[in-house]
Amino acid sequence: MAAETLPHLAPLPTVALPGGETVPALGQGTWAMAEDPARRASEIAALQRGIDLGMTLIDTAEMYANGGAEHLVGEAVAGRRDDVFIVSKVIPTHASRRGTVLACERSLKRLNTDVIDLYLLHWVGGEPVEDTVEAFEALVEDGKIRHWGVSNFDVSDCSALVSLERGEAVATNQVLYNPARRGIEFDLIPWCREHGIPMMAYSPIEQGRILRHPALSAVAARYGATPAQVSLAWVLRQPGMIAIPKASTPAHVEANRAAAALNLDAEDLAIIDRAFPPPTRARALEML
Repeated sequence: MAAETLPHLAPLPTVALPGGETVPALGQGTWAMAEDPARRASEIAALQRGIDLGMTLIDTAEMYANGGAEHLVGEAVAGRRDDVFIVSKVIPTHASRRGTVLACERSLKRLNTDVIDLYLLHWVGGEPVEDTVEAFEALVEDGKIRHWGVSNFDVSDCSALVSLERGEAVATNQVLYNPARRGIEFDLIPWCREHGIPMMAYSPIEQGRILRHPALSAVAARYGATPAQVSLAWVLRQPGMIAIPKASTPAHVEANRAAAALNLDAEDLAIIDRAFPPPTRARALEML
């Protein structure tokens, strides 16, 4: 099924990275994929369908399924590598100066590609971040990655990062964000926006746990949509925010893609605010 079979879908909004390159604001996640061989064909078909629909940013990590998700992505994008923007991540225990380079090379092999478009430090760990940044810059110089960024960094982590030599080259901060996880609105979103750092929202539907909430159902009913589509549209309302929902079937991908056309109004947002109040003080960064 080609993208033109869904003519009601408007073009996806885009987000500009610090260097000026744009990526779709709605991408595809792969956390918890490649864990069941019985689902492999469907998961590959889902990723390929997403590419057809313009969801060409695909997020993965060496940690997901112990590298299996990267293998899955490599298979899904075979013959279409130039059409996609691949994001992967190094785990903190591998994030030394030399370990980061070796981890990246392993990811490249699993992804069956010569270059990763955006390579992230998965979270702050025991290795000095300056060593990881040095490795990232070396990987850029060697043509093995095009951009680098971070994940699960709070304001203090980000402040320390940009104070490092070449730390200002960070291209994104990937964090947990959905209606039930709004703590970053108080300080992290404003900080990243002020410093020109786009954000990437993982688990934008809270892994499905919030989808039976009456508030999301009420808003969905106004549009003939689903609660998942409402949650995605709510995340995408934030300027400079990229959402990376996971979908394991082509039909699920199509439903996610349709969420980009859903424009929530002030009444919708008020309903969601009453159910999931915005933060009134700084909170510790939440992670899953």
